[in-house]
Amino acid sequence: MRRVAIDAGQPAADVLADAARVIRAGGVVAMPTDTLYGLAADPFSPAAVSRLFAVKGRAAGRAVALVAADVAQVVAQLGPLPPVARRLALDCWPGPLTLLVDRPSSIPEELTGGSDRVGVRVPAHEVTRALCRACGHLLTATSANISGEPASDDPEVVARLFAGSDIDLLLDAGRTPGGPPSTIVEVLHDGVRLIRPGAIPWDEVQACAREK
Repeated sequence: MRRVAIDAGQPAADVLADAARVIRAGGVVAMPTDTLYGLAADPFSPAAVSRLFAVKGRAAGRAVALVAADVAQVVAQLGPLPPVARRLALDCWPGPLTLLVDRPSSIPEELTGGSDRVGVRVPAHEVTRALCRACGHLLTATSANISGEPASDDPEVVARLFAGSDIDLLLDAGRTPGGPPSTIVEVLHDGVRLIRPGAIPWDEVQACAREK
């Protein structure tokens, strides 16, 4: 595994281009997010998704969430957002809110455990968003850990954990903000349903969803 330093606020274009080449070739990249370190791979490639699961030692059937550069990238690749989802996206993104929306046929079923829903968010971290822009598409962002083990905000821990593994590249931006993972909500026709509590309090999500 290669390890490359990257500035958290102003990521270098050449480093991003290198990481994007790795991902386009089916590789796996450990990257910082606004909560913890995550593993980025091409979600549209069944082979890349399979490799991601192997790296984590993760059983099939476990869903993996996605990250995007912005709302426009989400809409372009997952389809138009329902009114409630769009309202939440505009109010809470960039930030730690994952929305479960309809999964298009372009996303492999393996990524969602066969579900017709897929989780997506726009993180408040410039490296994550810039890497999505450099790749030109959404990326996976499952936590950079072995399945069942704690996730980490420390690149030193990630480097030790995956030393000698099939991860191709670690983008080291120093420690990430840490804290709780993203809040996950499912967008329904008439509102939202809490799937996993997280960084954004549920009452704030509900209040935003009710706004007209």
